Amino acid sequence: MLSAESAAVVRATLPAVAGALDEITTRFYATMFRERPELLDGMFNRGNQASGAQRQALAASIAGFATALLDAPDTRPDTLLDRIAHKHAAVGVTDDQYTIVHKYLFGAIAEVLGDAVTPEVAAAWDEVYWLMAGALIGREARLYQDAGVAPGEVWRPWTVVERRAETADVASFLLRPADGAPAPHARAGQYVSVRVRMPDGVRQLRQYSLSCAPGGELRRITVKRVAGTAGGPDGEVSTLLHDRVRAGDELMLSAPFGDIFLDEPADAGAPVVLVSAGIGCTPMTGILAHLAGLGSTRPVLVLHADRSPAEHALRAETRDLVERLPGARATFWYERPGAEEPTARTGPMDLDGIELPADATVFLCGPVPFMREIRGGLLRAGVPARRIRYEVFGPDLWLPAPTA
Repeated sequence: MLSAESAAVVRATLPAVAGALDEITTRFYATMFRERPELLDGMFNRGNQASGAQRQALAASIAGFATALLDAPDTRPDTLLDRIAHKHAAVGVTDDQYTIVHKYLFGAIAEVLGDAVTPEVAAAWDEVYWLMAGALIGREARLYQDAGVAPGEVWRPWTVVERRAETADVASFLLRPADGAPAPHARAGQYVSVRVRMPDGVRQLRQYSLSCAPGGELRRITVKRVAGTAGGPDGEVSTLLHDRVRAGDELMLSAPFGDIFLDEPADAGAPVVLVSAGIGCTPMTGILAHLAGLGSTRPVLVLHADRSPAEHALRAETRDLVERLPGARATFWYERPGAEEPTARTGPMDLDGIELPADATVFLCGPVPFMREIRGGLLRAGVPARRIRYEVFGPDLWLPAPTA
């Protein structure tokens, strides 16, 4: 809980701090990486830095946490904290790194806001930072404990046993632990980080959803080649995986993390709606495979939008899994329909006329504009916000209010 004195100062200065957060986080990262370049080797993704996504996500999380402390002082913003903690654990963040971030972040605040950062203001925002950091450190410690790993020691070598082309720009990699030890426990819908060494020697990482059932000794990731947009660079990790990785190669994978997963068997009979677009189908396929492996009879509705059947990764597998589940049905939308899916609808996804099962938990994954649009439609259809769970590939730039 934020002290009353600090709360008053934070409330008075939040507009100024929030308005300057983009400049603050820009200076923060620039100075930190200049003085601590090792953090770019296997910890921070250069693509997210270049695009500004990481900077925007940090700014949003700081402003969101401070706002939550003021608006609901007796509760913690658990949804925000859990999302960040899982992302941190998946890249091996450790307690000492919060001290490093504090040093450079508050140095950037002082540079940008200048004389406005009085000792009183600095102390109040320092309290906000350490309340957030303390909550995250506690959550991450529990995540590491649950995963059976030492804090930050999340990496293991895995051998690629099969590579399969799914579409022209999507490939799946089936993996087995290279060290012979059992595969770590995972939940349907979670992701792993993949860390690879780039041609310049710097290690880069990216998160990929598990696109298969989480049990057994094999794991699968399904990777879309990321092409640069608006003059930006192509995705480093996805390009390397597509161009260089074949069966027999080794990859470094983290333990599985992610706060968006199917809670079995706690809600084993509740309906599930899986809504995706593009490569957002990957966690949904993992959830479907998990349900099929359980022989589940629960109602399942699969909704997916894509450019065309040929560009719909895991399409045939999704159809097969739906047919194996007696309570499942699927509807697909394509911008360019094809004979492969004669019953598919044309155009972007439209929930009008879609019968949503009552009391369903909705899992949502795809491009952020798509998720914003569909979440609005779900809310208008009467689905409570607390039942809509979403996954963002990359830094979370969209944090909708949990009770909107």
